[in-house]
Amino acid sequence: MPKMKTKSSCKKRFKITATGKVKVAAAGKQHGMIKRSNKFIRDARGTMVLAEPDARIVKKMMPYGS
Repeated sequence: MPKMKTKSSCKKRFKITATGKVKVAAAGKQHGMIKRSNKFIRDARGTMVLAEPDARIVKKMMPYGS
């Protein structure tokens, strides 16, 4: 049986926590900060945990992560 492949885009964007949740950086923080409100920039700081339906999709693409 050949090895299963991990999607390269997923391994760059997501991390799996020890409890099996999916950790992700906030969306919309790469560029264009001048048009965003200070509240948006403050709230999008750091990382967050994905909702369970979205996490299920990501975990399918990372067979060895979970």
